[in-house]
Amino acid sequence: MQRRERTRHLIELGGLVQKAGLVELTDDDRATLYGALLDLAGRGHGDEAGDMLALWKRRGKRAFDAEAEGSETQ
Repeated sequence: MQRRERTRHLIELGGLVQKAGLVELTDDDRATLYGALLDLAGRGHGDEAGDMLALWKRRGKRAFDAEAEGSETQ
């Protein structure tokens, strides 16, 4: 059961990478994607980590809300 939940979680995370446009942006190059994600993780651990994480969260929530509104109007 735990393995299935972990697999679903990882698939959802991959979907977010796709949804954010990173796959197309990097031409599906895994080294570039990994490097970009490492850079983000580094920024999330820096001196202004709290502010950065709050900014990312706001942007993500707005994007999810906009997507939900778009699907409701269709």
